Parts: sequence; C-alpha cells; structure tokens
Amino acid sequence: MITSSPSSVPTISTSTPAGGGSSQPVPPAGAGRSRERSVLQTPHVAPLLVGTLVGRLPAAMAPIAILLAARADHASTALGAVLAALYAVAGAVGQPLLGRVVDRSTLAAVAVPAAAVAGGAFTALAFVDCAAQPLAASVLSVVAGLATPPLEAGLRAMWTRLVEPRHHHKVFALDSASQEVVFVAGPLLATAVCLLASPDLALVACAVACSAGTLAVAARPPARFRSVARAVHWLGPLRSTGLLVLLAASVFFGVTLGSFTVLALSYADRHHEGWLAGVLPAALSLGSLVGGAAWARLKRPWPPNRALPAVGGAYAAAFAVLLLPAPPWLMITASVLPGLFLAPWLAAAFVACDALAPRDTATEAAAWLIAVIGLGQAAGTAVAGQLSTSGHAATAAVPLMGAAVAAAVLGIGRRRLTLP
Repeated sequence: MITSSPSSVPTISTSTPAGGGSSQPVPPAGAGRSRERSVLQTPHVAPLLVGTLVGRLPAAMAPIAILLAARADHASTALGAVLAALYAVAGAVGQPLLGRVVDRSTLAAVAVPAAAVAGGAFTALAFVDCAAQPLAASVLSVVAGLATPPLEAGLRAMWTRLVEPRHHHKVFALDSASQEVVFVAGPLLATAVCLLASPDLALVACAVACSAGTLAVAARPPARFRSVARAVHWLGPLRSTGLLVLLAASVFFGVTLGSFTVLALSYADRHHEGWLAGVLPAALSLGSLVGGAAWARLKRPWPPNRALPAVGGAYAAAFAVLLLPAPPWLMITASVLPGLFLAPWLAAAFVACDALAPRDTATEAAAWLIAVIGLGQAAGTAVAGQLSTSGHAATAAVPLMGAAVAAAVLGIGRRRLTLP
C-alpha cells in the first residue's frame, strides 16, 4: 500500500515474496534529480520499462499475425478480422480482472501464469487450421486475449511507488512516449516475420515475446512487492466518480486512435500510394515521442484537472487540420500535430488514474483505463471503416469528433478530476 513518510514522499509497505519477514518501507530512489535521464537511472525503472515493452509487443503483433495466419489457411478475410477482434475484445475484458488479482497479490504471481497461458494459446493457434477449425481458432484467440499479462497496468501502478512525486509526470510521459515503439515495431515485426518466414512463426514469436518480457519484469523486486490485503468494494476503482469521468473521456480518446488508422489507409488508397498507410501513423507516433519528451522536461506540470481538458482541446484542434484536402507531404506533416499532444494526454491521464483510484485498486484502475481506450479504438475503427467510402472529410471527422467529445467530457467533469 502507499503510505506517507514525514517528508510526504510515498513509500511501499511490502512483505517478502516468500517465507517470513516483517514489512519494510522501500523509499523511492533518485531524489533530487530533475532530468528524464535521472528518472531512467532510478533503480528498476529502465529494466521494468524495457521488459514491459517487450512483453506488450504481442498486443501490436497479434492482430496482424492472426489475420495473416487465417489468410494463409485460405480462410476468408472476414474470419481473420473476427479472430483479431475477438483477441482485442478479450484483452479488454481480461485486463481489469487480472488487475484486480494483482492488487490482491503481486504482479509476478499473476503475470507469469498468465503469460504461460497466453503463450500456449498463441503456439496452439499456430498449429490450427483456421479455415477448417474456426471454432478452435476463435477459442484460442479469446484465451490469448484474456490471459494477456497485465504488464502495462502493473507498471503504471508501480511508477508512483518507485519515483518521487515531483517526477511522476516525467516517468509517465516517458512511459507513454515509449509505448509508441510497441505500436510501430509490433506491426512491422509481425509483417516481417510473416513475409520472411510464415504467419504461424509470427504467432510463435508473439508467445516468445510475451513470455520473455513477463519473465524480465517478474525477475525485478518491485514486481514481487505485496500490498497489505484488505477487503475491497465489489466495484473496485469504479466507485470513484472522478475515475468514471476519466474512463468516459478515454473511450472517445481511443476512438481517435482507432479511426486514424482507417483514415491513413483510406488516404493512401485515394492517392494510390500504399506506403502512406504506414507513414501517417508513424508520423503520429513521431509527434507523440516529441510531445512526451517535452512534457517530461516540464518542471511544474499542470495538475490533471487543468492539463487534461487543455491538452485534450489542443489534441482535438490538431485533428481539425486533417479535414482539409492536402497533398501527401502536407498530410504527413499535419499528422505529426495531434501526436504532439498524445503522450502528454496519456501521461496526465495515468497520473490522474493512479491518484483517483481508491486505496489498493491502482492496478485495476490502470487496467480499466487501458481497456476502455482499447474498446474506443475498436469502435473508432468500425465507425471510420463504415464512413471511409463517403470521402476524406467524413473519415477525418471521426477522430476529430472523438477528440472533441473527450475534451468536452473532461471539461464538464473537471471538478471531479481534482486530485485528493
């Protein structure tokens, strides 16, 4: 649990992972440093970040690997899309459930068995003929999604315990920016393995990355920290009205991410330049890296109840530029603009999520935030896909409207976002 020392710096009351021993406070290290480089030098921070990035690669690899594996089995594209969707939805359902168990035990105790199940499902899926055995492929896709180790939620629940309060925005900004590596490298890696070897080997690669990243995280002492067990309300973190406001806005934030991928593909088709489908999301990710680095350098960031509506409004305004018809070079440049506010939005959201979550529910709260963003992405992809035949402006309006609604929800519920 998070307690307060006389200097108001959080510590963690922990017990030994196994055997006896009394609880000992573990103070955060790296005090007195202000640069993001010093945050990465804090004990455990860099290894945990790298481990989770590897362990989260399947989240970006699996949808493409599953789709291409289904096509290699001569199944329809529709069946492949259903399998990929089942994996994504199951992951959104499983993360809060596993996050609740982590809050009652340890991240290592939950993530390692989950990785074994997910890895087994990916491996089994590689040996299943999706066209001949669609039910078995569906079950395995669901199992792989449900058992996705809650590394992202677990890591973000640990940041505030490992880093002193004045550096929280730095570590969350670096985390949010670095996850762009997952969304850029994951699809590229899956596609490369599919082309150079086979889609089945890409599914095995998902199993390997999931297991390797999880074991790397589980080997670090913070993953074995155990909170003092207490009874938790059946609603868990969802009884916090401020968190509910944040989750509602995050659904529409997710819509912007899912619809932007469709926008990029639609724009590439209209200009008969297939490479734009990958370059536009990469430009968005580049903007996020720049924005995250800039946010991490702030010495006095705004509190979330001010930062989220302001950054959300700027994020929506940046998407408005994409409504205009533009040549490819200008569209690439315009795609960087909303990315500048992407990582700062996520950083402020996870700081607020951790602070607004009731005691001993931080991991589950972060898992809910991740889950609703994922559901919003699925919805944004579906809506933008339906509008893609109506022209560029109609498709580009989906991420704009998603960002605008998210900013409006945050503005209306601003008082609920005031941190305790």
